Amino acid sequence: MNNLTIKQINIGGQTVPVVDSREVAEMLDKSHNALMKDINGSKDGKSIGIIPTLLKSKFDLSKYFIESTYKDGSGKSNKCYLVTKMGCELLGNKQQGEKGILFTAKYVEAFNKMEEHIKGQAKPLSAMDQLRLQYQAIEEHEEKLNKIDGKIDNLENNMPLFNVECKELQALVRRKGIEVLGGKGSKAYKDNSLRGKVYADIQHQLKREFQVTRYEAIKRCQLVKAREIIADYKIPFMLKDEITKVNNQLGFKEVI
Repeated sequence: MNNLTIKQINIGGQTVPVVDSREVAEMLDKSHNALMKDINGSKDGKSIGIIPTLLKSKFDLSKYFIESTYKDGSGKSNKCYLVTKMGCELLGNKQQGEKGILFTAKYVEAFNKMEEHIKGQAKPLSAMDQLRLQYQAIEEHEEKLNKIDGKIDNLENNMPLFNVECKELQALVRRKGIEVLGGKGSKAYKDNSLRGKVYADIQHQLKREFQVTRYEAIKRCQLVKAREIIADYKIPFMLKDEITKVNNQLGFKEVI
């Protein structure tokens, strides 16, 4: 029985030792097609394969088998698997008799040697390298947190105004209207029709600036601007003239 040829592949930044399923078949003294049937199961469903069983229980297949291909003598591309140590354990346990035992012994020996080789290649980290890695981990963690915070802020800012914020804008509109009308003691303020015109005009300007029909459609990120628009409101000339006439005329009558 030949020795297994262990290869190294990179999965998610980690080096993983694997062996070609064709070599596994050779060591078990069976055809590659027969081994593929053990792994995938038969098409007629009479033989349940290892992979369908793992998938059914939601195991991570990459820890056992990595799908690959090879070309035969005619240049045709055929399916095979790169089998990890855990995959070999499943295949070894599935076999019976002397061949299964020898295969298990061989793959355990081969994988252990490869793992020792990989560990031997890793140089001990200096104190500075350890600090650098720790700092890098902290930076990556902070970057992830910043991205999460950014998404939350973006989501929050693009949400429509809360009910309490809509009420705040309504209160600012009333306050500005009182100011424009000359205060609560003014005759113009006591004129319900005129007071309604002023409030309506302020609200119309605010909604027109944001091209909305109701406060709730204004976004939370626009709340500061909405406050500024109300604070900077300029009453139209004709409406201002009407307020002035009402306040002056009524005041004149009272003097008479």
